[in-house]
Amino acid sequence: MIERTYNVPLRSGFRNTARYKKTKKAVTTLREFLAQHMKSDKILIGRNLNKFLWKDGIKNPPHHVKVTVIKEDDGTVKAELLGFKYEHMTKAEKEAVKDKKEKAEKKKEEKKKEDKKVETKKEKTQAPSEDNKEETTKDAQDESDETSNEKTETTDETEKPKPKKKKSAKKN
Repeated sequence: MIERTYNVPLRSGFRNTARYKKTKKAVTTLREFLAQHMKSDKILIGRNLNKFLWKDGIKNPPHHVKVTVIKEDDGTVKAELLGFKYEHMTKAEKEAVKDKKEKAEKKKEEKKKEDKKVETKKEKTQAPSEDNKEETTKDAQDESDETSNEKTETTDETEKPKPKKKKSAKKN
């Protein structure tokens, strides 16, 4: 088992790439650097290192990163941010997180269904009173239409033709 610490320059790798690809390119640059220096193709990046690379988004990765690298006897290289111990999720942990997410989604869906049921019950109980409201609103609309018709008739009578603008001739 070999353990080393590197300060990996990432800027030279992502400098000439598009903005929306910069952090992806920084990750590949890190992998290439570690493959070259540790002489292995099996490279695992730790959780904290990954978070550090992606903390400012895809458009603005860090320019360099200090990394602790461990090469196992089977040739696997594990890289982690300096000062942290390498952590990775086992399959059981991944499944547990996935189950928690699914349960949370199911609860949200059930809550939405309950809310819809409550709303429909409220609408059913308020339905008779809404009919009365509709009738009164229709009457009010009819009255407003009649008054608006009267207003248009009066405006037609009071309108006067606009006087024409006089053109002034320019004299030099």
